[in-house]
Amino acid sequence: MKSKLKKIAISFILMVLVNIIINSTTLFEYGISTPHVGLLYVLGLLFGPYGVAGAVLGNAVIDLIIGYSPLQVLPSAVISLGVSYLAYKLWYSGFKTDKITKPTLDNIYHLNLFLSTIVICGLIYSAAHANMVGIFFDIRLDEYEFISYLLNFINFAFIFGVFGIWISKKIDYITVPKKSERKVNNRLYEVLFGLLLIITIISSIMLIITQDLTILTINTILIGILLFAYLTKPFEYNVEPSNKNTIIENILRNFLILTLAIALIGVIISFFSLNILSDMRNINQYILLMPTLIITDIVLILFFIPCTIILKYIENKVLKPISSFSEIEQFIGENKKIETEGLVNIYSKYINEKNEIGTLARSYTDLITFNNTYIENIDKIQGEQKRIEAELDIATKIQAENLPTDVIETDEFIVNGYSHPAKEVGGDFFDYYTLDDDRIALVIGDASGKGVPAAILAMVSQVLIKQLLEYDQDPSKVLCLLNNQICENNSETMFITLWLGIYNKSTKELIFSNAGHNPPLIRVNDKFRYLDIDSGVVIGIMEDFDYVTEEITLTEELVLYTDGITDANNNDEEMYGEDRLLNFFNKINRNDDPIDPLLEDIQSFTQDAEQFDDMTLMYIKIK
Repeated sequence: MKSKLKKIAISFILMVLVNIIINSTTLFEYGISTPHVGLLYVLGLLFGPYGVAGAVLGNAVIDLIIGYSPLQVLPSAVISLGVSYLAYKLWYSGFKTDKITKPTLDNIYHLNLFLSTIVICGLIYSAAHANMVGIFFDIRLDEYEFISYLLNFINFAFIFGVFGIWISKKIDYITVPKKSERKVNNRLYEVLFGLLLIITIISSIMLIITQDLTILTINTILIGILLFAYLTKPFEYNVEPSNKNTIIENILRNFLILTLAIALIGVIISFFSLNILSDMRNINQYILLMPTLIITDIVLILFFIPCTIILKYIENKVLKPISSFSEIEQFIGENKKIETEGLVNIYSKYINEKNEIGTLARSYTDLITFNNTYIENIDKIQGEQKRIEAELDIATKIQAENLPTDVIETDEFIVNGYSHPAKEVGGDFFDYYTLDDDRIALVIGDASGKGVPAAILAMVSQVLIKQLLEYDQDPSKVLCLLNNQICENNSETMFITLWLGIYNKSTKELIFSNAGHNPPLIRVNDKFRYLDIDSGVVIGIMEDFDYVTEEITLTEELVLYTDGITDANNNDEEMYGEDRLLNFFNKINRNDDPIDPLLEDIQSFTQDAEQFDDMTLMYIKIK
């Protein structure tokens, strides 16, 4: 409700202000007080019935203040109301289109609709008011008043209308009608509208050829009846959003700026002409502005019509095809095929043209074909990828199940481990299991590479070690046999680092052999250090290599790990490193399980940096 009253008030104030400005200038001295009539069109078009009410009321109030009698003001207000509302009705009537938008000047159709409705409303208003001048004042002036009203209505409706529509792009204040539920008899309203135009034209001609007041009165009454009869036509369309920032809209904006400049120059010249003609009192006061306004309109017509024709050609041949091509946006979806059925009608119109538009249309169709083929291939790849992912999930479970899941804890010692692959599966592994009542095997390895190939080599090595330990418990001999088997069929030259140890709980002796793996950490006298061991050679590179079996007495704790832990890097490309690892174990409480605290320390160091290597840790702690 507040919005409606605001529009009525704005329309009223604008009409009053323009009237006051016009009437306070030298124009009023010569009876020229009609430029404000253009506001009737604009306020009706933009604000609908609320603009109509405010504009007509404001105009009537000023007329009464000036000195016109209520009998003279009333018929003028009635015709003004009808013409103002007709502007609103005509815009939303759907001439030659089913897409109805708010008033906008974004294409030639809307520009022509804007201009034609101005001319139609201007003719009806001018004919009716010229008749009323003849009826109420001087019948000799009616034809001059007709030309004066018509020129002022068209020129100022055009100027005010263009600015009003442009401002509405920035501030949305336009009143939009709702679609009526009533059934529309379009044939009846076409007849009424045709009769209205015919009677208006006849009435305009009769102003010149007759001075019969009866005829003028009948013509005015007929115009009023037909006008209000047509205004009963219900709105039959939903208003759709207009195109935003189109090429043709930008071209038309520049074109209209130039047109407005010409029109304003003409108006300014017309105003200044009054100073020249001010002493020529014998010239009829109603035609003082006519020569310059007519000249201005002739210039505008000579400029406007050819330019409009050229713009229409450009719109049809260039801009509409480009606009049609932009409709592809609604058919495009991420990772989806483009629906060709909806685009056939768009491109088929232009695909055979022998110019740039035809080339563009053919390029679009080729692009769509290539895109759809690519998407089909992507779909196949994604299907294959899903299958691989499912298989990798199974492989991940298999690899995880091959690692020890339970801690071995006795009265003498505790053994535990942890492994996390960088990808779904990895090349790291650890293993521990009892060989007999006194001995336990400890194994940790790191296969070269990442992913499935490394995981296969790690699992093969793990299984082979377990089998070989059944026949020989000498770590160096087991590594030698394993190395020869891996070297036999290793066309990809893959390798694996391994550390194999056997701990005897009765004697506390640990025998072990190393194949290129990181030296373990050993706690002696409650302090960790790196164990000095033979480095050996990685498994899978050199056949018949003689590995060395070493022996130590283990009384406290031994920690084994893969290089994924020491090589863990942060965002500054700094590695966790052997020194940090050593410091960590020297600080941790010896009675605590080190796995979770170590992982937290590594996470604190790396933050959110992505890690590219598997991480594995295994320890044996003597009680």
